[in-house]
Amino acid sequence: MSANFHDILAERGFIAQSTDAEIRARFAGPAPVTAYIGFDPTADSLHVGSLVPIMGLYWLQQCGHRPLVVVGGATALVGDPSGKTEARKMLSREDVQANAQAIARQIGSVVRFDDSATGAVLLDNADWLASLTWIDLLREAGPHFSVNRMLTMDSVKGRLEGNGISFLEFNYMVMQAYDFRQLYRSHGCTVQMGGQDQWGNIVMGLELARRTDEAHLAGLTFPLVTRSDGGKFGKSEKGNIWLSPERTPPYEFYQFWRNVGDADVRKFLGFFTTLPMAQVDALTAEGGAAINHAKEVLAYEVTRLIHGQAAADAAKASAQAAFSAAKDVSGDAIPHAALAAAELAPGIGILALCVKAGLATSNGEARRLIAGGGLSLNDQPVADDKRVVTPTDAVEGRLVIRAGKKRWFRFDIG
Repeated sequence: MSANFHDILAERGFIAQSTDAEIRARFAGPAPVTAYIGFDPTADSLHVGSLVPIMGLYWLQQCGHRPLVVVGGATALVGDPSGKTEARKMLSREDVQANAQAIARQIGSVVRFDDSATGAVLLDNADWLASLTWIDLLREAGPHFSVNRMLTMDSVKGRLEGNGISFLEFNYMVMQAYDFRQLYRSHGCTVQMGGQDQWGNIVMGLELARRTDEAHLAGLTFPLVTRSDGGKFGKSEKGNIWLSPERTPPYEFYQFWRNVGDADVRKFLGFFTTLPMAQVDALTAEGGAAINHAKEVLAYEVTRLIHGQAAADAAKASAQAAFSAAKDVSGDAIPHAALAAAELAPGIGILALCVKAGLATSNGEARRLIAGGGLSLNDQPVADDKRVVTPTDAVEGRLVIRAGKKRWFRFDIG
């Protein structure tokens, strides 16, 4: 791909801030640019919020540049205060190392790791930070940091105005700055990218390298993804939407994307798929049935990217089967009622929903119905009487409940 990396990011909505007015020109030269993004291994899986930086690395590679994927094996032992109201849980070295290996495999499903000029390189900052003594770090980096300046950074200032920040976390910024300079020295890395909440950390890394190495480095941040309805992106009523199929099964992952708001579809297609933006615009130019098709494309493409084509095909087939079952009872032939999305959003217990539909007179009767294998939701048998029904269970904006073989009720979500 010969397109300028900066232009691709701008077209797809990726750019929030950049430190260098000439940053586009950095990516226009004949030589590959080496850029890095750090990932904090505080869990054994990334969630969908991490897909923005992962896709940033994908486009960097596609445009002929070299990505460095830095797993924070050392910094995770300290904890990044950015975007947090309180200190993170302390992890053991063994936990951090296991998590780092797991998330590296997930990133590898999108970014190519090999020995070519544009092949991604996986690094662990424990390889250069863990061997440093505290005195080494203080003497080498400490003189180049102004505490007054650090206190003005949003990641620190926000915590000072709330529950306070520990001295341990206060050092995180120094460690990340050291990372950038280390990568400049060892791999010729000249650009750091990350989420918008990483701005202060990136700026301090630029300044450290400028003062110690007279290096002219640059930084670029991605916007923090939000939903158009004001809800938190990447969350369902069951919790985070994870990239791990063990934490979030592919069908549930597919349904998350299939049920995003209409107003979010174009933005998410730009962020989370590799489709050309001309195709994205064609998919989202109209509403109604067209926007529903665009949601199907979004769900399929993201699931295929993360879990592979076989999983995406299976999730799509399962969703279509559920939709076909609901479609057969979509008219006025069966009892139906509107159900406000806001009422469904917190999650409704299947027993209460069955009573609300008039298919049982009490929770006890609904429980007996489930125990006898007589209740289904969108043509899928319900076996757990503690199941909570959420918006991800809706198919084409509907919930169809069947008791026995002939008693039906449909909720139209609105």
